[in-house]
Amino acid sequence: MNTASTSTFRKQIKHFVDKVDQDQEPLLITRADNVSVVVLPLATYNSYAETDYLLRSPANATRLRRSLTDARAGKTNQHELADA
Repeated sequence: MNTASTSTFRKQIKHFVDKVDQDQEPLLITRADNVSVVVLPLATYNSYAETDYLLRSPANATRLRRSLTDARAGKTNQHELADA
């Protein structure tokens, strides 16, 4: 993960934001008081938030893990999409 101090980030914010967007990689911004933050692409944040939401329910997390295990074992079914 790329890193920058807050002062460097402040001076070159456009460069760093463009790099995060171009590389689709997070940027760790460090401060002298050991409080750090991460800048990441919105799509990455949305992906993390969706994963957190889906796994928050223990029952849903169990069902998703079971589904992944079944899919990796070739236990899949094909269905036609229903009209809404």
